[in-house]
Amino acid sequence: MRRSLRSAWQKAGTVHERLVFGAWLKYEKQGEELIADLLATCNRCAQEFGPIDVVSQHPIKVNGSSQETAVMNGDQSLKNVNFRIGDEKIVCDRQKIASLSAPFHAMLNGYFTESLCEDIDLSENNISPLGMRTIGEFSMTGTLSEVPPDLLLEILVFANKFCCERLKDDCDRKLASLVCTKDDAVELMEYAIEENSPVLAASCLQVFLHELPDCLNDEQVAEIFSHADRQQRSIIVGQASFSLYCLLSEVAMNLDPRSDKTVCFLEQLIESAETDRQRLLAFHQLGCVRLLRKEYDEAERLFEAAVSLGHVYSIAGLARLSYIKGHKLWSYEKLSSVISSVNPLGWMYQERSLYCEGDKRWEDLEKATELDPTLTYPYMYRAASLMMKQNVQVALAEINRVLGFKLALECLELRFCLYLAIEDYKAAIRDVQAILTLSPDYRMFEGRVAASQLRTLVREHVDNWTTADCWMQLYDRWSSVDDIGSLSVIYQMLESGGAKGVLYFRQSLLLLRLNCPDAAMRSLELARQHASSEHERLVYEGWILYDTGHCEEGLRKAEESIKIKRSFEAFFLKAYALADSSLDLSCSSTVISLLENALKCPSDNLRKGQTQQLIATLMPLRSDTLEPIKALHVSIFSETIRLQHTRK
Repeated sequence: MRRSLRSAWQKAGTVHERLVFGAWLKYEKQGEELIADLLATCNRCAQEFGPIDVVSQHPIKVNGSSQETAVMNGDQSLKNVNFRIGDEKIVCDRQKIASLSAPFHAMLNGYFTESLCEDIDLSENNISPLGMRTIGEFSMTGTLSEVPPDLLLEILVFANKFCCERLKDDCDRKLASLVCTKDDAVELMEYAIEENSPVLAASCLQVFLHELPDCLNDEQVAEIFSHADRQQRSIIVGQASFSLYCLLSEVAMNLDPRSDKTVCFLEQLIESAETDRQRLLAFHQLGCVRLLRKEYDEAERLFEAAVSLGHVYSIAGLARLSYIKGHKLWSYEKLSSVISSVNPLGWMYQERSLYCEGDKRWEDLEKATELDPTLTYPYMYRAASLMMKQNVQVALAEINRVLGFKLALECLELRFCLYLAIEDYKAAIRDVQAILTLSPDYRMFEGRVAASQLRTLVREHVDNWTTADCWMQLYDRWSSVDDIGSLSVIYQMLESGGAKGVLYFRQSLLLLRLNCPDAAMRSLELARQHASSEHERLVYEGWILYDTGHCEEGLRKAEESIKIKRSFEAFFLKAYALADSSLDLSCSSTVISLLENALKCPSDNLRKGQTQQLIATLMPLRSDTLEPIKALHVSIFSETIRLQHTRK
């Protein structure tokens, strides 16, 4: 998803798209804000996270040519015009003012009474004497000098009223450069919408998006986005309306999917949709929210609209609604009809299993697993059913099937419960400590009990390990590729003190291997915070940079660390970063040399065996005679370095 967002950001055709996709990337990388000091050194991250110059990137559409200055009916002897505002008189060049817009040109040179007048009263046009003098200066110079914000707003309203496009554009851009805070943006967005000022609106939008998700808790900000009509959306975000409301609705759903705010954003998403594909997505998402809010009739209408546009998955929503209304058979038959009419997918059988019992349900869930082994519910249902029949080992084997390749918290929680039921507290403490590693604030039993509280209760039934016991357990589990067990041991070691930097780093390696990148990044940041030396901290910073897509910067950190002290992890990082950053197969010799240097350095030996195997794997790449191997991309062996063992 991040790669797709970054590609969209890089290929953005308008400043609005760039703002939306950049903000979306920032939102997806919220955890990485903790390491902003590292990422700020990378131009790509600075562009994604930091503000952009909206004014310079917004195209100037104003026609710079002056209005035709020929006098049609006016008094040609009148060189100046006096604008009276209250008791003051502002003297302006008649033709310069006429050149500002077609209305002024018609007023001063056309068939209006004012074309024959030297004095014109503008007292009823909401412009101050100072504002009119500034406009007069602009008509002479073509630019606005230093003008305070309040006066800029006054001139903007006047310029919009009299169609002075060049003057309005200058005000628009100067005001846009003054937007700094959310309060500024809230106040000025109203003017931007009212006066059709797209540059100012884009500048305000950037401030709002930069503060996601917090800004959506501001009722004024939410009101702006929730109730914008088509024309207002065009001013605020140009042609990127659908993308903007995709982002806002996702953020709102993550905050509270049942909120009125979420509903408003999804309704705006429907209104912004321009293609059937966009509409079916918006209909389905709003249907899900209506279902959560128990607004069943409206949810049914939305799911039916999505289905009519070709969204097959919305049939699952219709089936659940029918079941809620007591029509279980209709739900079963509807899904059976879908299965028989299209190429069936795993979720279809999983959904149908909800509306049948006994062997039929079991058969559907087996079929769901066959078609899509990544669905967790079938494994959990089978494990729970087997446990109820006292088939303990078979139940554990069933839940272990999915945990063998997908570390899902709900599956770990179920296995924890199974172990509690058979009073295997050692296994139970292992799973709950793994859960807390992945999600420190996790709550079990449908959110009713904190996992940390359950761990405290289970700990009373488990013997305490000494530091030596922990290291022995870690070696055993690491070497047998028991990653969940290794996570549990490290969790316990961290609680008892010790070299936390090294332990958090080991934890991050396990989490990466288990495909938990967010938790791994959190552990890497903690490793950096608890590093016991400068060279150790540089290694952790190198891995942070590498794992966030900055390979060259990671390589530089490894080299800095080696200059301070030669260490196993610094050489290992350099070997991996070099292998991944170079497309030249000749670098394999350098990579092997770096790994050999790593083996010469002291370490805790957890990864030395792996390094020796990697060297043996890479040795053939030194030969120039193996043409097929020379054709391989370097990424093959760089990935080999990353993986400590082959996993099924």
